[in-house]
Amino acid sequence: MANDTAPLGAVRAVGPGLLVALGAAFSFGMSGAWARGLIDAGWTPGAAVTARVWVAALVLAIPTIVALRGRRHALRRNAGMIIAYGLLAVTATQLCYFQAVAVMDVGLALLIEYTAPVAVVLWLWLRRGERPSVRSVIGAVIAFAGLVLMLDVLTGARVHLAGVLWALAAMVGAAAYFVLSGRGDTDLPPIALAGLGLLIGAVGLSAAGLTGILPMAWNIHDVAYRFGTVPWFVPVLAIGLLATALAYVLGIASTRMLGSRLASFVALAEVIAALLFGFLLLGQLPNLVQALGGVLVLAGVVVVKLGEPRAPDFVEPVPEPEPGPDPRSEPEPGTTAA
Repeated sequence: MANDTAPLGAVRAVGPGLLVALGAAFSFGMSGAWARGLIDAGWTPGAAVTARVWVAALVLAIPTIVALRGRRHALRRNAGMIIAYGLLAVTATQLCYFQAVAVMDVGLALLIEYTAPVAVVLWLWLRRGERPSVRSVIGAVIAFAGLVLMLDVLTGARVHLAGVLWALAAMVGAAAYFVLSGRGDTDLPPIALAGLGLLIGAVGLSAAGLTGILPMAWNIHDVAYRFGTVPWFVPVLAIGLLATALAYVLGIASTRMLGSRLASFVALAEVIAALLFGFLLLGQLPNLVQALGGVLVLAGVVVVKLGEPRAPDFVEPVPEPEPGPDPRSEPEPGTTAA
């Protein structure tokens, strides 16, 4: 397995990395509220997510081409990883999640998908021997308890075996997103990996729609939100530009700065962002229990951060003194060298 932890130079930039990761989480988190407006206007979830990914792929096309100039060797060397990223981190995650919510409650499906950080921890432990610390385990438990409260799955959510299996598949895709995004040996800029992965994902979702696996229906009716009515292309562009293109670029960059494990837990803030934008765009106000869950999620992330292995202090090497002339080769006083 290639290196997917933050290098020493990035360890000093954990603060900026956290800010970038939170930016990614909040960008991803706004997608649900924008998409809900489209769905209420008659779009199917599959059509909304496919439009979202295609807009992002097209927006990132030119920046991706520019970023790959002089890096064709990296493109050839990482072709398999890029395809896996597009199929797992984009197509499988989106497709499997929407298949899950078709037969089970959204909250429970999200809860299962957001166990991805646990899968990342287990992968790094089994694959690289990076055993989680006690603090990391405690933080994971706290964050998971917060998710249970935030997603409100304790009030009679429907459990469906096929839905659970689809949600678990979405979790695998989400875990692959963090593991593959954190690889630091690819020589691929974050914007290039995001652009290529989204393009592959868009093709995959379109193929699923054409074969009938993913139901597709859309229209050009105006879309209503809390602040008023907007043309259909406003939420489509918002989801594509902010909640997908920007979100994936920030997500890949932050994962390389923080490492897969910490970045996957910080990404749980996406649920908090989803509740916030649900209130701002749709007027959906979280209850007191969900607010308490948000506090627990943030507390769990902090504990996980405190449980991260500390990087060794960097010590500037002291240059060795240059060897002087050998005293035995010096001529004795009063004599000359032969």
